[in-house]
Amino acid sequence: MDCRQIKAEVIEVIGPRELMNIVILSFDKLVTMRKLLLCLLMMCFFYGPAQKGKLGNKIKNNKPNVLFIIADDLTATAISSYENQASNTPNIDQLAAKGTRYTRAYSQYPVCGPSRASLMFGYYPNATNTYGYVSGRENVGPSRKSLSQLFKDNGYYTARVSKIYHMGVPIDIETGSNGQDDEASWTERFNSKGPEWTAEGEAELVQNNPYGLKPRKGGNVMTIVKADGDDLVHSDGKTAEKAIELIKKHKNNPFFLAVGLVRPHVPFVAPRRYFEPYPHEQIVLPPKVENDWDDIPARGINYVTSVNGEMSEEQEKKAVAGYYASVSYMDAQVGKILKTLKEEGLDENTIVVFTSDHGFHLGEHRFWMKVSLHEESVRVPLVIKVPGKAPAVCNSFSELLDLYPTLAELAGIKASEHLQGKSLVKTLDNPKANVRDYAFSVSQGGKTFLLRNHKWAYIQYDEDAGAGMELFDMENDAKQYNNLAHNPKYAVIVEEMQKTLREKLKELRTNDLGIQYGSK
Repeated sequence: MDCRQIKAEVIEVIGPRELMNIVILSFDKLVTMRKLLLCLLMMCFFYGPAQKGKLGNKIKNNKPNVLFIIADDLTATAISSYENQASNTPNIDQLAAKGTRYTRAYSQYPVCGPSRASLMFGYYPNATNTYGYVSGRENVGPSRKSLSQLFKDNGYYTARVSKIYHMGVPIDIETGSNGQDDEASWTERFNSKGPEWTAEGEAELVQNNPYGLKPRKGGNVMTIVKADGDDLVHSDGKTAEKAIELIKKHKNNPFFLAVGLVRPHVPFVAPRRYFEPYPHEQIVLPPKVENDWDDIPARGINYVTSVNGEMSEEQEKKAVAGYYASVSYMDAQVGKILKTLKEEGLDENTIVVFTSDHGFHLGEHRFWMKVSLHEESVRVPLVIKVPGKAPAVCNSFSELLDLYPTLAELAGIKASEHLQGKSLVKTLDNPKANVRDYAFSVSQGGKTFLLRNHKWAYIQYDEDAGAGMELFDMENDAKQYNNLAHNPKYAVIVEEMQKTLREKLKELRTNDLGIQYGSK
């Protein structure tokens, strides 16, 4: 039996208050400074741990907990600890200040279903051919373990609260459905039903409503609701409440708790007070560059734009304000969950991850929503906080795919050697360490590709580039206005990128999945 066990048993038998009395009574018999010092040390030795006993909460083993929080459609450009000072996300910022913030993290597919399937199963979308609104299980088979399933099979309680695998928002939130969830991944799973676009309050449709005469509308459209009531009226408030309940209930055993927050995915719904810091009249829109679309291939024009969405400038501003309000509401729920983790004494034994499934366009190039492989749509916030690791900022390229091997390594669990992600663990000790030379993402059914390195962003439409290319100098043109792909001066760069793309596709198709990819 070691000293810590002896201390715990002494405290449990006689109690901290009685122990204090014994120590204090012994003062009468102490006559030397040496003995007095010894007595004081005894008080610190016994009484201190008694007071701090809440911190350990009698953890029965040394397995770290995992709290995995993923937002929906959250672009890195909307987080104030990244580069946006117009938005206010104090709780995510506080987490970022205590953990490692990754500045170049990328989704593998800027659509909910395939992005989440890739993250959870550890394969690229073009390896599994998972491109739709599915869990991805059907393409990897029953024997391959998802991220949370690996933890479940290694003695963890694993729970999902709301959207982790694909759920249709708003429809699956309105009905309280499991969506396309993978049941094998969880010990328990919980849904968070909410009113979404039907919530009581002041509502407005800002997409395809040029005269402002149409009522609010459901579906995947930009309806804004400044809602009546408090946080618990809506899905994310209920999600935070359930997550808090589960943290308290399972604090004495190792857990993997996956918390899916559905904001800021459309509709932009939040209690009215979250809109107050964002009067739409004060919103500054991205610059509108003349002839911006002239050098973008047809497939590079996003599926929702200010043009086909018939949006006035005022509606554009309202959309951005609604998005920021939704982000602030989501951030508040993150704060509640993290506060509970600390209050329950679990923050020193819990790995916390915060991220998003992909980004979101907020009027850049007059684009809206996701799908695009331009920067705002595909780059995501990523924060990993590990107890005992110093806060840091890491500029290495990273991918959501990397979370699976990272969390497995941190927990000391052996993961499959066939995972296609790379562990980020070395960056937690040395944030200057390089994990990847570039990030790789795909879209449009796996037929459009992005290679993003420190200098260049290269987008190719079809494997033979038959539907076009884009090349941007990210050091001098970070907002991607000048497509250099057809400039002869950069022909060598294009050739290098195409070679890298061919090699990447060959690499990811060389796997254990047994899928016939055809001759490429």
